[in-house]
Amino acid sequence: MFFEVLSAINDPKKQASIDQLSQVTQSVQQLATSQGLNDTQMQSVMTALGGALQPVLKQKQPQLGGSQMATMLAQVAGSGKAGVLQSLVTPQLQQQLAATVAQKTGINAGIVQAMVPHLLPVVMGLFNMGSPKPGAVGGGGNPLLTAFLDSDRDGSTDLGDVMKFAGRFLNTPN
Repeated sequence: MFFEVLSAINDPKKQASIDQLSQVTQSVQQLATSQGLNDTQMQSVMTALGGALQPVLKQKQPQLGGSQMATMLAQVAGSGKAGVLQSLVTPQLQQQLAATVAQKTGINAGIVQAMVPHLLPVVMGLFNMGSPKPGAVGGGGNPLLTAFLDSDRDGSTDLGDVMKFAGRFLNTPN
């Protein structure tokens, strides 16, 4: 999936930029630091969250349709509005996601519960990077969201790996 991130950054018709990728990785880092988690723990959280979030969004996509899903992603990513986030991922689903992540990572459920409402807008922001720019002719769909939802479960959509590679990409040695 990181290849799709890089492709979106290089596509002038897509929303993605290096600055946006940097904002996503910084947000994840700040949240990890605030909760006392190291990089490996946070990568595990992102992997587990992605694994739990994928079926939720897969189920929502046919209900909402592609354009409404894209609009909601953009709204959550742009504003982090709780109401929009809750219409996409209800508070009950957020609790289930947190429980699943805590179980898979072994990280305290209270910590994960506190992080999920902050991580979801960041993840939606990552997906939104694949959206066409407003007014872009021939911008097409969202390859990041498509890659995430249409995964054949070979691990290529692992959000933990995406964050790890993004960190490496953004912090290249001099």
